[in-house]
Amino acid sequence: MGKKGFLSKLNKGSIGSVFECIRWIAGYGKKHVISIAFYTILGMSGALVGILSSLVSRDLVDIITGHKTGELIKTFLLMIGAQLATVAVNNISSYISTMLSIKVENDIKGDIYDQIMITDWQELTKFHSGYLTARWSGDSSSVSNGILNTFPNFFIYIFKFASAFYMVVKYDWSFAVIAICSVPLSFIVSRTNLKRMRKANMNSMEFSAKMSSFTQESFSNVQNVKAFDMIKLYCRKLRDLQKENADIRLNLQKVSIINSIILTLVTILITYSTYGWGIYKVWSGAITYGTMTMFLTLTQTLSGTTNSLINMVPSTVNLTNAARRVMNLLELPKEDYSQYEEVKEFRERYGYKGIGVEIKHSSFTYLTGTEVFENADFCAYPREVVGLVGPSGEGKTTMLRLILSIINADDGDNNVVTGHGENPEEKMRLTASTRQLFAYVPQGNSMFPGTIADNMRNVKEDATDDEIIEALKMACAWDFVSRLPDGINTEIKERGGGFSEGQSQRLSIARALLRRSPILLLDEATSALDMKTAENVLNNIMQDSYPRTCILTTHRPEVMDICDRMYTVSNNAITEGKAGA
Repeated sequence: MGKKGFLSKLNKGSIGSVFECIRWIAGYGKKHVISIAFYTILGMSGALVGILSSLVSRDLVDIITGHKTGELIKTFLLMIGAQLATVAVNNISSYISTMLSIKVENDIKGDIYDQIMITDWQELTKFHSGYLTARWSGDSSSVSNGILNTFPNFFIYIFKFASAFYMVVKYDWSFAVIAICSVPLSFIVSRTNLKRMRKANMNSMEFSAKMSSFTQESFSNVQNVKAFDMIKLYCRKLRDLQKENADIRLNLQKVSIINSIILTLVTILITYSTYGWGIYKVWSGAITYGTMTMFLTLTQTLSGTTNSLINMVPSTVNLTNAARRVMNLLELPKEDYSQYEEVKEFRERYGYKGIGVEIKHSSFTYLTGTEVFENADFCAYPREVVGLVGPSGEGKTTMLRLILSIINADDGDNNVVTGHGENPEEKMRLTASTRQLFAYVPQGNSMFPGTIADNMRNVKEDATDDEIIEALKMACAWDFVSRLPDGINTEIKERGGGFSEGQSQRLSIARALLRRSPILLLDEATSALDMKTAENVLNNIMQDSYPRTCILTTHRPEVMDICDRMYTVSNNAITEGKAGA
């Protein structure tokens, strides 16, 4: 490749990207540098113990063959000591490796989880949840294993090779020439196969994420699969995926076997060359049998470390690929939590009198290009129940998402405010930081696995049983919860299993009320309730002494009558109308 071609490759970022990934990985390694250094030193100590073992073996063979006089018992004891030292070093290294692996993996996974959770919601929706899970689990593990294996082992293998090579050169440089031939030979004959291995490994990792996405989607939607009589279809899809997965894994195994055979053949060639040269040197009287035994051991060490270093090439590439996929997730735009403490103080100052919402001249278009509304105005103030109505898919839920800053308006002036009208006492821009001012009841079942009490305390960790029961009463849920054998300690299954949709909806409302936030958002939160229960819930909310602002979306005319004001969302516009109209 000419200079121009080389520079062009650099400009494309292929090499720069690898070094960028390595720097990112090394950043996590710095946090555990002392433990990693200790692990590396132990590995190097193991190499020295191996050298000692080869020297003891030489002396033992020379004593047995009569080429050297000495104390047989002492030599045996040294050999036993070397073997015990090897066992001790290996076990200590294994324990430290496991300990570090747990620490580093937890560290990386914790950081990545934190970053994913504060990533812009629209950007996250580009990825299937199964893909995110696979990347978080699989790639994070690959990175942590790389920190503990790739980098320390690189130095350990280099040290092993250098120490063994030094001993060979010290006693007979001709054996070093034979041993060193394994380096270019192993690299040349396995180079092409290493490229195939890298590609096969990448395919395997990508398919793993695909399989994870399919199974997660199947299990989470098993009710719909049954309802549409799609069981045979999904079972056939799984078999097709399994066949594809088998082909990919077998191809990876085939490439690995070929690479193993290549390196084994090189090792055999070098080993038997060493045997032949050693036998000649013994016959000529240049070396003893014991020295030949030592050279054979050291040559095998040189060949083994060479192969290990070569095998590190695809593993290092796969490591940087895993790091790049994780980094791509971490580089997605993040939400704005910079004003969290200021919002907290804002609530402490004005929460007792109530906090409202004002949306002015706002427009929003999804990343798909779907425009929802343009130049929209909306407001809701303390002790008001404000309704959002309109046809499905016109933007009611989108407005709640905008208020919660789950999405961000393209333009406009959007704030939480104190006071009414054009001159609020104080206002703060809507961001992710202002979510602490809201309680939200989304559409559908939003309960988590665990007990009823666990679900309630998700929004208020220090809530007492009495506070939970009071919230359940306000949401008209205590009547059925009180009849359960375990009361608030009753288990809720995945996706709210064990409760009807109406019961789950009332539990969700109770959870939101327990939070006692200044602003309550109800997204079709009474759709599964009969009208009498819905009226009772809304009346309880309105009669509560807490100065709450309540914003709800609904299709039900009866609920509209309860609203103080109402906005209609339709045709990319939001218009204010009369309550109950």
